[in-house]
Amino acid sequence: MEIIKLSPDDEIGCADAVAVDSAGWKVDCPEVLQHTPRSFANMLRYGWDLEPPEAYLARDDDGTAVGLLVVDIPQYDNTDKTWLDVKVHPDHRGRGIGSTLFEYGEKLTRDLGRTGVSFGGVDLPKAKAFAARHGLEQKSVEVNRRQELVGLDWDLVQRMYDESAAAASGYELLKLTGALPDDMLEGMVAVTASINDAPKDDLDVEDDVFSPERLRAYEEAQRKSDRTVYRVIARAKDTGELAGHTVVAVERERPHIGEQHDTAVSRDHRGHRLGALLKSAMLLWLREEEPALTQIDTWNAESNDHMISINEALNYHIVARFLDYQKYL
Repeated sequence: MEIIKLSPDDEIGCADAVAVDSAGWKVDCPEVLQHTPRSFANMLRYGWDLEPPEAYLARDDDGTAVGLLVVDIPQYDNTDKTWLDVKVHPDHRGRGIGSTLFEYGEKLTRDLGRTGVSFGGVDLPKAKAFAARHGLEQKSVEVNRRQELVGLDWDLVQRMYDESAAAASGYELLKLTGALPDDMLEGMVAVTASINDAPKDDLDVEDDVFSPERLRAYEEAQRKSDRTVYRVIARAKDTGELAGHTVVAVERERPHIGEQHDTAVSRDHRGHRLGALLKSAMLLWLREEEPALTQIDTWNAESNDHMISINEALNYHIVARFLDYQKYL
């Protein structure tokens, strides 16, 4: 078996990587949102915020793609760790390919001078057994939920908006697409950093470190990945202080797909139903701006009761549970 590092310009390699990934999901959890070759290549070019991962494709002696390793190498924070994702084509499981790829990722981690490995897997017995074999300890549970906009009770959304707007009468909402105005950058750094208050359970991770440069990098990466970023921002009427935001990105390749990238409210402004106001306002806006949009995916720690309660009120349903693991090398 040969393991090769993928380039985003390798169209055949990226298509083969997606084929391996999609075949695995078809067996393990077919509802999970999957890459296209184009979106996979863009991930390798730009990542989430110009911090792209590395990907390694395993091929059999006859050239058949049998496995995939994706290695996230954080640069802004948590620089002592990597995050590994391993996929094996269902037709080639049980041959030790996944273990070989995981150990390859461990070696890459050591070569970078890093000491920790994080790994995520769908909540299935075989994934738990794989983690145990490699000395990984479960640290948290994440849940992928999806909102189906077709058939959504829009009267419910409007009621949530009206009721939360009454509770948050001291705030106004700003709607923005694309890049933030320069005079909002510093305020949005603080708002974005509020996501660090979300539960991490037992994961040994540092808080995300945000800066104006990182927010700009996120905007550039999303734009170059051909996604439209929608932001709804809450601002206090009396002080002009930015209090919270919600962010949804809509793919242009597949405009029926949206992803919830963030929802956060600053500590000093909690207790005014701003989370519900922001989420419902975003939905009403997207209904006008993105008529082809049919689904929005979101991710939360299973212990994030507050945000989950808002999502459930908006008819999100569970797609999959994922277990997060860690180990030290």
